[in-house]
Amino acid sequence: MCTLGCVAASHADQTNKETALQITSTAENSTKDWTAAYAYIEDIHDGRGYTGGLVGFTTATSDMLQLVRQYVAEQPGSTLAPYLPGLEACADRGVTVDNADYGTYGGGASDIAARRLGPPFLAAWADAANHDPVFRKVQRDLRDAMYWEPALAAAAADGVGLLGLALYYDTAVNHGPGVADSGDGSFDDIRSRTIGATPARHGSESTWLRAWLSCRIAVLTEWGDNPPDGRIALFRELLATGNLTLTTPFTWSVYGDTFTLSAPPSPPPD
Repeated sequence: MCTLGCVAASHADQTNKETALQITSTAENSTKDWTAAYAYIEDIHDGRGYTGGLVGFTTATSDMLQLVRQYVAEQPGSTLAPYLPGLEACADRGVTVDNADYGTYGGGASDIAARRLGPPFLAAWADAANHDPVFRKVQRDLRDAMYWEPALAAAAADGVGLLGLALYYDTAVNHGPGVADSGDGSFDDIRSRTIGATPARHGSESTWLRAWLSCRIAVLTEWGDNPPDGRIALFRELLATGNLTLTTPFTWSVYGDTFTLSAPPSPPPD
């Protein structure tokens, strides 16, 4: 069983972080090379408008708006600055709730993104990502602040190992932050409603992670986003091996692709 210290010490362990980033990158962008996603942006027609960048920042939520605001604050002359009003309009379209349990993204996100932002914004995003290291840094910083650091803190508090940390991070990216016990389907909601004792409270780590996945399945199924070869299958496959520390080599599959980590990965240069 993993103890509290095994992940609490990993805040400075970039190898553990890189492992988790690569696993989620395969689910997000079908490659272990998460750095390839800086310039990525498109409408994937999931009700969230445009999706782009390292963790799929979206126009229908506040994270893409927050990202561009932070970037413009650091680079006032950025070519993305003129699009802040359009991003604000997209974020104001916001999240609606059309069932008793989970927040879902309201219709029209694609329309408002195309109308208020459109191809010029997509081109400006790609240009900034390809040519401005400040934009890439801001993406990393917001990813860490909004998704990585909360997942790491929760993993440390719950006493899970590297597989649990990777699952927590992937949940944070896929479900977003939210409110505990709210039924909003967020990372915080899933964590609060997972049944059983955490390893930090002397529970079985495998049992806790299976319970976490069960709670996550309910949310993704309600959202219509739980294909048989998707993220749940990925983590079930890893959990079934019993390799809770993700000791290399190990292999996983997601969305029909198979990936292997043959050795502990090193972070790429900035």
